[in-house]
Amino acid sequence: MVTSLSRVARRRVVQASAALAVVCGLLAWWLLPLGSPAPSGKITFSTGVPSGVYQRYGKLLQQALARDLPDVSITLRNSQGSQQNLARLASGEADFTVATADAVAQYQRNRKPGADRLRGLARLYDDYVQLVVPKSSTATSVSQLKGLRVGVGQEGSGVRLIADRVLTAAGLHPDTDIVPVFAGIDTMPGMLERGRLDAFFWSGGLPTEAVQDLSERFAVRLVPLDAKLIATLHDAGESTRYYRSAVVPADAYMRAQDGQPVETLAVANLLVTMDDTDPAMAEGFTRTVIGSRDRIGSQVHPAQLVDLRTAIYTEPLPLHEGARRYYQSVKP
Repeated sequence: MVTSLSRVARRRVVQASAALAVVCGLLAWWLLPLGSPAPSGKITFSTGVPSGVYQRYGKLLQQALARDLPDVSITLRNSQGSQQNLARLASGEADFTVATADAVAQYQRNRKPGADRLRGLARLYDDYVQLVVPKSSTATSVSQLKGLRVGVGQEGSGVRLIADRVLTAAGLHPDTDIVPVFAGIDTMPGMLERGRLDAFFWSGGLPTEAVQDLSERFAVRLVPLDAKLIATLHDAGESTRYYRSAVVPADAYMRAQDGQPVETLAVANLLVTMDDTDPAMAEGFTRTVIGSRDRIGSQVHPAQLVDLRTAIYTEPLPLHEGARRYYQSVKP
């Protein structure tokens, strides 16, 4: 009888051990991407100007990546914006970055170094073009900026690209019909407040902290960019088709808008890398970007708009193989 019970006990132990092994195997399969070793090494993420959305997003993403990819060392580098970010990728100065779709298309159109090797990881949030003037300004349209001192973004920024195009669409030469001031969002609000600027362009997520802070200490308003202006932009060429009509919601900048929505244009931001980026690294990076949306979005509002359903659409860039693996792994 004792022997019989021993055999039963041994059989049960064996069965339990086998079941545990199966469960552990399933857990490992679920937690770790199949066939993708955990990435390791050093990477550089090129962001944007201090106090801009790119830079704030980059800092929070760095924290999320440190949790999800503990064997990866991540360095952030401030930049002047989209155009410089793309040049850094192509030269090997950065491994990942964010750039607007129009800046990417222009980079490709100009056949700049490495343009054919750029790859998309995710479509992120949209940038909204914001033309800011003092509330006392008589300018109510872009064409009325003639002769004024206008902040148009830094050289190498996506703001500069959009500002030049918007001014041209409004019938103004961006170099001669205004007094262009090449500055970033870290300095333009203060310059406007001190009377050193009459207006400035900014392209960023809503609300942009620097514009929000300015509106709370100095009376400003947003100049509308209407549908007719956007139609003229679309007629200008291939890379301008990435602009779409949009509205700055009434509550984006309460004091600047007096509770009224403002017409403008928007363009998508893309998470970008190069074609030779390790697929496991690209997959892990993409996974963290999508998975950290709510956590980052609680501090950087535009990040809340990252959507798994649309993130895969990285036009004009082909999707990186590592990002493709991620989207396939979460496909319903």
